[in-house]
Amino acid sequence: MANEDYPLLSRVADSVYWMARYIERAENVARFIDVNLQLQLDLPLAPAHQWQPLIETTGDTEYFQKSYGLMNECNVIQFLAFDEEYPNSIYSCVRAARENARSIRETISSEMWEQLNSIYLQIQRQRSMPRVEGLSEVLWSLRMACHMFQGVTDATMSHNEAWHFLRLGRMIERADKTSRILDVKYFILLPSLAGVDTPYDDLLWSAVLKSVSGFEMYRKKHGRIAPRNIVDLMVMDREFPRSIRFCIIRANESVHAITGTSLASTEGTSEKLMDSLAVELNTATVDMIVREGLHEYLDRLQSKMNAVGDGLHQDFFVWRPLDKMGQVQGAGAGH
Repeated sequence: MANEDYPLLSRVADSVYWMARYIERAENVARFIDVNLQLQLDLPLAPAHQWQPLIETTGDTEYFQKSYGLMNECNVIQFLAFDEEYPNSIYSCVRAARENARSIRETISSEMWEQLNSIYLQIQRQRSMPRVEGLSEVLWSLRMACHMFQGVTDATMSHNEAWHFLRLGRMIERADKTSRILDVKYFILLPSLAGVDTPYDDLLWSAVLKSVSGFEMYRKKHGRIAPRNIVDLMVMDREFPRSIRFCIIRANESVHAITGTSLASTEGTSEKLMDSLAVELNTATVDMIVREGLHEYLDRLQSKMNAVGDGLHQDFFVWRPLDKMGQVQGAGAGH
C-alpha cells in the first residue's frame, strides 16, 4: 500500500473513485450536448441523424428507445441531461457524485463538498426551467463548475492515496469517453462517403475535436483538419490531457502510487492489465492503428479498459475479511 500506517478503506476508495468518474461523466455529457447544439447552427440543414451519435456514444441505445423512441433533439436532451431514471444523465451523475461525497466528508476538503453541492443545486434548478432558450449557456456553466471542482480538488486535497483513486477514476472515465466519441464518428457521424473531404466533413470533424475540448490544441499542433492527425491527437498524444494515451499513463501512475510498487513491477490484476494497456499505447503508431482499422483498435481498447475497471473493483473495492494474522484474505491489494 502507498500508506501502510493508514490504508484506505475499500468503501472510501470506492466512493472517491466513483465520485470522480461521475463528475467527469457529467462534464463530458454536457460538452457533447453543447457541441451538437452549436453544430446545428453551423450546418445549413441539420441531418436527421445528428442526435443519434450522442446516444450511440453512451452505449445505451436500447434503454433510450424503450423510454423515448424517436431520437430527436428534445428527447435526446431530456434523456442525457435531466432524466432522473437514466443513471448516466447529467442530473443522475451529479446526484450520484454528491451522494458518494456525502459518505466521505472526512476524506475530501470542505471546498470540494461546497463546490459539488453547488453543481447539484444548479442542475436541480435547471430541471424545473424551460430547456430551449439559454440551454447552451447552462451547459457551459455546468462544465465550468465541473472544471472548478477538479481544480479545487487538486488545490485543496492532499495528493495521497485517496487523491490517486480520484485521479484514477477521472482518467479512466475520460479515456473511455474519448475512445467512444472517436469511434462513433467513423460509423455514425458520417455514414455516407459522399461527405468525405468536403466542408461538411470538416464541420463534423471539428465537432469531434470540440467534443473533447481539443479543437484549439489541434489547430496549434496540426493546422488543417486531417483524420489521421485527429487520431494522433485523440489517441496517441502524450501531452493533450484528453488523449487516450495521456489518460492511461496518468491512471497507471496512480495505480502504482496506490500499491506502492514501481512502474517496472506489477502485483495485482489491475496493475498487470493497466501496464499491458500502457505498453500497447506506448508502442503503437497512428499508421499501425489505421492499418488495423480504427474501429477494431478502439473496440479492443474499450474492452481492455473495461477489464481494468473490473480488476480495480476486485483489487481495491471488494471487502475482504482479515485472517488471524490481520492480513486480507484472498488475492488483490490490501483494501
